[in-house]
Amino acid sequence: MEGSSELLSCVPVLQIRQAELSCEFYCGALGFTKEWEHQFEPGFPRLVLMGRGPIRLFLTEHPESAFGMLIYLYVSAVDPLAREFRSRGAQIDLGPITQPWGVREIHLRDPDGNRLRFGQVLDEEDLKG
Repeated sequence: MEGSSELLSCVPVLQIRQAELSCEFYCGALGFTKEWEHQFEPGFPRLVLMGRGPIRLFLTEHPESAFGMLIYLYVSAVDPLAREFRSRGAQIDLGPITQPWGVREIHLRDPDGNRLRFGQVLDEEDLKG
């Protein structure tokens, strides 16, 4: 269709209180990289872009979002990711657990109470075993 546009990506925006603390958690415990940070001037709220592989997350001190958001991230293998997160000091609230809908998941929270779920879609062989 002429004049149409293709959707390219989606970047969740998570409300945070302190950029330093949140960046420490996402980089240190979850293995993300801080790609950039924007602040209009000293004392103003910050917006930070975090990345890991193809995943991007905005962390914002701006009051435009809400605390306690839930985001779901699909991964290729959740058990090794859980081991990695634990080795980095992350506290996993639930899992790894195989859910009845055919996904193996872990659940955790960031320092601001945002909920992160990482899920691996299982094939029939994984569900049998």
